[in-house]
Order: sequence, then C-alpha cells, then structure tokens
Amino acid sequence: MSMPEQPIIQPTQFDPEDEYRPEPEPEPQPPSWMDGSLRIGLHTSIAGSYVNALEAARKLGCNALQIFSASPRMWQGGSARIPEVDAQAFRERRNELRLGPLVVHANYLINLASAQRMLQTRSIQAFHDEIVRALALGADFLVVHPGARGESSSGQAISTIVESVKQASKRAPMGGLRILIENTAGMGSAVGARLEEVGEILAGLRNLPVGACLDTAHLFAAGYDIKTERGLASTIGQIESSISLENVPVFHVNDSKTPLGGLVDRHEHIGKGKIGAEAFARILRHPRFGAAGPEGLTGRAFIAETPIDDPGDDRRNVAMLWELAGLHEQAPEAEKGFSMLTAALKKKISENRKAEKKRARTKKSQARKSKAAKGKPKKRRG
Repeated sequence: MSMPEQPIIQPTQFDPEDEYRPEPEPEPQPPSWMDGSLRIGLHTSIAGSYVNALEAARKLGCNALQIFSASPRMWQGGSARIPEVDAQAFRERRNELRLGPLVVHANYLINLASAQRMLQTRSIQAFHDEIVRALALGADFLVVHPGARGESSSGQAISTIVESVKQASKRAPMGGLRILIENTAGMGSAVGARLEEVGEILAGLRNLPVGACLDTAHLFAAGYDIKTERGLASTIGQIESSISLENVPVFHVNDSKTPLGGLVDRHEHIGKGKIGAEAFARILRHPRFGAAGPEGLTGRAFIAETPIDDPGDDRRNVAMLWELAGLHEQAPEAEKGFSMLTAALKKKISENRKAEKKRARTKKSQARKSKAAKGKPKKRRG
C-alpha cells in the first residue's frame, strides 16, 4: 500500500510587520488642577476624619486646600501612619471633587536647622513621617518651616537644613510629591526671612523635588514691601534672582497685623491688615503670579491661613480672595452659612481658654507662695 503524498509546506516567509511591538505607555496626563485656572484654597481641619477637610474646602468655595496630616503641635508617637482605608477614602473623594493642589503643612515643632543633635534627629524622623503621610494622601506639596538656628551662623544652619531634608527623604519614594521650604517673618533666630537664604537651601537640595512656598504676611514682616506697586515689582525681582518664580508653586496669602519690617508673624483677615485689599488685588491679578502661562506657573495655588475669630470668617476670606482676583463670578459656589467654626465650638474654645488662664494664674500664685515660704527665716525654739 502506498503512502499518501504529503503536501509540500512552503517555508514561512518572515514579515517584519508581524513582529510584536508592545504599545508604548501612555503619557501621564497632568492633574485636573493644572488646567490654567486660578487655584484658591484655605487651610481646612481634619478633625473627625481626613475627608472632612475636603468637604469643608468644597463648602467654603475653594478649588484647592491645605491640611495638617496630624496634630501640628505634638510629637507623634511611633510612625503615626495613616490607615490605608482612610487614605484611600480621602484620595477617592478628592478625585470626585476635583480639588487641587493638595498642600500638607508639616508639624510646627520640626526644627531642621537645630544644632542640638537630639532635636535635629527627632525633627528628621518627624519630617520623614510627614513625607510618608503626605504620599499616602496623594498630596502634591509638603510645606515645612526651615527652623531656628539658635547660636549657629546662617551658613551653618543652612547646611544643617539641607542635610536634615536629605536624611528625612531617604528611602521615601517621592513620586509626585514636592517639598516646599517656607519663608519666615524673621522672628528670633528663624532661618528663611531673607529670600537669599531660601534660595541657598533650594540650591543645596537641587537633586530633590523641592521648591518654595512664600507667605505674604511673612514677606511683609521681614521687610519686603509688597503693599505698594513699586515695592511689589522690587520684591518680584528679588524672588526671581534668588529663587525663581518657577520654583514657587504655592503662596500663603495672609494679611498682616505686623507693620512692614516688624519681624513678627501675625496673620490678619484679607484686606483688614497692614498689607490691605488693594495690594492683594494687585498680587492676585499680577501675570507673574498667575496660574497660567506664558508668564505665570500652571497650577499655582493661593492658600489662606487667616484666623477664624467668628463663624463665617473662613468663608468670607475665601470669597474676598475670589473677589480681589476679579473672578468671583467664576468661583466655586460656597454653601451658605457654613463655617468650620460654629457658635457652639467658639463657646467651647472660649471656655477652654478661660480655664487654661485660670490654671496658669493658680499655678503662678502657688509658685509665689512657695517661694515666699522658702524665704522666711525659721523660728527658733526655746
């Protein structure tokens, strides 16, 4: 029996077009807040939950916000991480509300300039924890005060700050987070009152994602005359030469209770302080300070840290910023009557302050009596 003939198989022709080519990764899209629109926000409270800060920003008519990631006046025990379930809920709600940028302000106790080794070590650890929490929340910026130099020289303090930030950011995948060094008012031995000092810190950290956050009240108290048109032009020139406006993605917009060059950090309601409404209108409408090109920086944010003395102060300050920017008709709608400070909360705060003052007076009185008793000569017996 003969075998059936097998069909002759022609050798496969290689077609270069058949080669597998993986699709290129899509270019990451810029966040929604980098759309060229003005970004105005307020420091909102995380009391109750992190999501509450987002809801407060929405109700106050903000499209950006700043928060603390933990108590700003206490050292956190352990690593003080944020539970992932809370961080995820925060990130998802923020995306829904399209709020941004998100700025986290670091703990006030952190002193990156300290020459005291123990305090510096504690500050480095605390700032590292701030970075970790900011990353968990999906923050865009982390603002930190440079610290106080004590008996050190300015140059020594700047070197210490640079080394402290480098140590704190080690083993932290920074991703899209950027560290911002905030200028100071010049009180005591605080570093960063001069723009040149902030610029030197940034130069020392050039291999890290860093920038500056400039506070208007601090600038004014440190002697930069941003109140007048001529003074603002001069200040812009100094910012450009020492830091570069491209490295200032966030401004803290606060009026000042302190006069020009007073070197004291005291924030006031927008338009009610020594800087004044006219100056803030000039700042918010200045093309170099804008949130869009070609002269401005896309996504730049103006965050108020103004006091809340009475219910509604927070909402009124945000509304004032939108009005002075000439964009009140385009501002997000605020919820009528909402404030982070309620009448009941104000009463509770007032009672707590009175109680604290009473305790302080009692303690002082007891100390005086104790001192007087020790100073009395002992009576001789017999």
